[in-house]
Amino acid sequence: MNIIPRIRELHPEMTAWRRDLHAHPQTAFEETYAAELIARQLNQAGVAIHQGMAKTGVVGTIEGSAPATGSLQSIGLRADIDALDVEELNEFEHKSQNPGKMHACGHDGHTSMLLGAATYLAETRNFAGTVYVIFQPAEENEGGGRVMVEEGLFERFPMNAVFGMHNWPGMPVGQMGVREGPTMAAFDVFELVIQGSGSHAALPHLSIDPVVAAAQVITALQSIVSRNVDPLDQVVITLTQIHGGDTWNVIPDQVMLRGTVRTFCDNVQKEVKRRIEQVVKGVTEGMGAKAQLRYERRYPATINTEQETGWSDRVAVDVVGSDNVDRECPPSMGSEDFSFMLQETPGCYVRMGNGSADNGRILHNARYEFNDEALPFGATYWARLAEMLLPVGN
Repeated sequence: MNIIPRIRELHPEMTAWRRDLHAHPQTAFEETYAAELIARQLNQAGVAIHQGMAKTGVVGTIEGSAPATGSLQSIGLRADIDALDVEELNEFEHKSQNPGKMHACGHDGHTSMLLGAATYLAETRNFAGTVYVIFQPAEENEGGGRVMVEEGLFERFPMNAVFGMHNWPGMPVGQMGVREGPTMAAFDVFELVIQGSGSHAALPHLSIDPVVAAAQVITALQSIVSRNVDPLDQVVITLTQIHGGDTWNVIPDQVMLRGTVRTFCDNVQKEVKRRIEQVVKGVTEGMGAKAQLRYERRYPATINTEQETGWSDRVAVDVVGSDNVDRECPPSMGSEDFSFMLQETPGCYVRMGNGSADNGRILHNARYEFNDEALPFGATYWARLAEMLLPVGN
């Protein structure tokens, strides 16, 4: 392992930042505590900052010791800063102090690693050109990455490539995963309201039962995956919410369903949406009910570009060694709004080992906890990206 000595020295500080952030989680576009902590630390490190992009976003600009002379003049390093609407079940000292909010995905760790790298890079300036450190809000569900792009991230801070990272429970600390092409799925959501006609539960023949119609729709939607999509194309359709009825002996007038669709290919994404519309219409009409469907395409697929993936691979090998870089890691059906940045600028999104996933240490679990032993690896990866891609004297 090739951890930068100065970053190893910063490990206690990164741990303190991480635990402070964990104790004060905030969700989409409300991450004022994180934004203030980030701005304070960057100011102390002598990093020029811009605040307010996507409400709570912070972008730091670090100039190297020399101007870049090659085609690669600047790079961006991005970390997400938001938490989730989860009630934490952990009982350690730095557990969430905000009821119903929790850093259950490790964004507190991502932020602290990038702060550590920014501190080191500002101290050493051992690179040519410019490094932008991007602290992005609202990755979970609300598309803060999209908002930053729409507000001119790449026009205000022109960069030739942008890089992202996520911790990965189940992958040992000190290992990394690098994959060219699709690495995280597109993220769509839908909401379906089935309107029937209620009645006494003992007289179902007098109703148009939306509960039964909803059950038929749920079953029928799974046939899209098994019978309408090429088995070699990866698709997930998951129903995550069912709301309807208030008591035991009344058939309600309506039922609401919500769910998500995950795909990698744009054509498959369009076809799944079309088939959902057809299935919903056919099933509900066949049962005498009416349906109102709202379908949103939230995030595109996260697709790593070839050249930048090669660069990330080279840097990962420098940090953890070739035997600890997984180049065959399968794409995940999870999603990432870093995808909006990759639609504008070439780049790469990598995985970093977070250790055991036992005892609830999986992403979005109420017992998840970022592994502080991973902090020096992530910070070193960020720093070495700058030093290896923007070498002084190149």
